[in-house]
Amino acid sequence: MRMLPLSTLVAAALALPVTAQTIDRITETGELRLGYRIDAAPLSFADEAGLPAGYSVLLCAEIAQGIANALKMEELNADFFAISPTDRFDKVAAGEIDLLCGAATITLGRRALVDFSIPTFVDGAALMLPADAPGQFADLKGKRIGVRGATTTEEALNNSLTRSGIEAEVVAFDAHDQGMEAMKAGEIDAYFADQSILLYLQATSGAHNDFKVSNEILSIEKQGLALARGDTDFRLMVDSIVSELYKNGKMEEIFATTMPGATAGNALRALHLIAPTLP
Repeated sequence: MRMLPLSTLVAAALALPVTAQTIDRITETGELRLGYRIDAAPLSFADEAGLPAGYSVLLCAEIAQGIANALKMEELNADFFAISPTDRFDKVAAGEIDLLCGAATITLGRRALVDFSIPTFVDGAALMLPADAPGQFADLKGKRIGVRGATTTEEALNNSLTRSGIEAEVVAFDAHDQGMEAMKAGEIDAYFADQSILLYLQATSGAHNDFKVSNEILSIEKQGLALARGDTDFRLMVDSIVSELYKNGKMEEIFATTMPGATAGNALRALHLIAPTLP
């Protein structure tokens, strides 16, 4: 393996984009810009009144209060801006959004564009099936499986099918509610998504008893809040606040508030234990 000279590595590091310091701008303007997904319930969505709602949104509201407290600001305007799945990370990288309060899986590829907070949620891909259907992934041979297109979940589905040697037709949808409608119409045999999303779709479908969500988890994905690369002071502030929210039990309260009746899985319960960091 060829090693680059130290001078080259230093020059490359200095060439990385350095964003304006977010904390300084927040102090000067009194504004915190928060991005949220309108279509990723129960983590981030617009409610019936068109207002931001969900687990990540409520978490960011707590973070905004924590930032105001840390900076000793009597007033901080935390403004939520709706963003799309296709440009969400670009807006963070461009400095249009200070913190992305959505449903974002932490990946190395995405970290080439943005930084992430410490993990705030752990989810796993699962299946929604008709209530009387076999519940195993292997039973989907020759079936039609729906998934939201252009997501890490679609990639996980294709990888799972390849590893298992299962031949099935993958049907991509632009939105989860379209996939749910296809399930209700019998146009697909199963729908593949994060388990939290499937439980929400099942609960709000109007046909709760017609479907079930499998207990078989096919992937484990750590999710976090995206923020601009290079702004280490702001990231440390966010991480410190989130760590304290884990420590004082607020993260469990947020889960119970935004997902009533749901039970945290083993991975999420483990995260609640290991996430707090010593000050």
